[in-house]
Amino acid sequence: MIKTPYLLFLGDAPDGLAAKVAQGIRDWRPENAVGQFRMDGCKADLGLTDMALAEGLAAGARTLVIGVANRGGVISPAWKAVLLDALKAGYDIASGLHNLLSDEADLVAAAAEHGRALHDVRVPSVDYPIANGVKRSGKRCLAVGTDCSVGKMYTALAMDKDMQARGMNATFRPTGQTGILITGDGVPLDAVVADFMAGAVEWLTPDNDADHWDLIEGQGSLFHVSFSGVTMALIHGGQPDALILCHEPTRTHMRGLPGYDLPSLETLRDTALPLAKVANPACQVVGISVNTQHMSEDEAVAYLAEVEARMGLPAVDPFRHGAGRLVDALAAV
Repeated sequence: MIKTPYLLFLGDAPDGLAAKVAQGIRDWRPENAVGQFRMDGCKADLGLTDMALAEGLAAGARTLVIGVANRGGVISPAWKAVLLDALKAGYDIASGLHNLLSDEADLVAAAAEHGRALHDVRVPSVDYPIANGVKRSGKRCLAVGTDCSVGKMYTALAMDKDMQARGMNATFRPTGQTGILITGDGVPLDAVVADFMAGAVEWLTPDNDADHWDLIEGQGSLFHVSFSGVTMALIHGGQPDALILCHEPTRTHMRGLPGYDLPSLETLRDTALPLAKVANPACQVVGISVNTQHMSEDEAVAYLAEVEARMGLPAVDPFRHGAGRLVDALAAV
């Protein structure tokens, strides 16, 4: 088990979105986040206390969590120096990067020397089956996005929180490193061999009670040429009964792809729903989640009202205004 609480390592993140792993932990498990460690040039700030390694230990931190999801998931030489110092100081290290801690010989040697643990949460721990497409009992909801990092995980977590408060039968199902670090369980889907991705989602969302909702953490986007494959596996392996469309309206292009514009919500609906109906003909789009963090309150309210009128579906920012109307839409399915 990964020891808590955490000191969140932001490294030299170029912007706040690059530190989305740390931000997710701060927002959904604040009791586990004692502070942040930022290197020179870091442009991300979670609003936590900046701490050196010794200060984090004094505040009770047990694990240094790499809270940055950089393109390619690599550990730079500058990061490596900090990680080695952390092991020597007495920290365990947890990471969701594609660049595994266990593949770095100097980190492995330092962990052994100092009696510390290295946790690679992006390493699959189960031999997942190939998907069979057999209909499962229970209900499933999947968030799909116009782009990567638009709030799919936050949407599912916010809906889960509301449903738990109502006493509804629901489970958040993590499919990425942030969700796994928040809940302690899940499937690191983008690290699963391609032929087994949809089967891994079936394994994650098994037969359940008729009134039970699995809230599946979305990944990637059907319109992002780098990461569309993982989205397709979620749509077919998840067999969702309900889709939530997710969007961030202030983006000027797809994240990391300046030559690609974002699709409209209508295009997302008209693309994702027919694909979902392949595995579950009864699937329907029930709501829209909009990430309005870069808008004023008035701008957000006006935009949500326009989208709702245009699309004929409840449109909310679940982190800003609550997920209640999205949960109401699920309850009606």
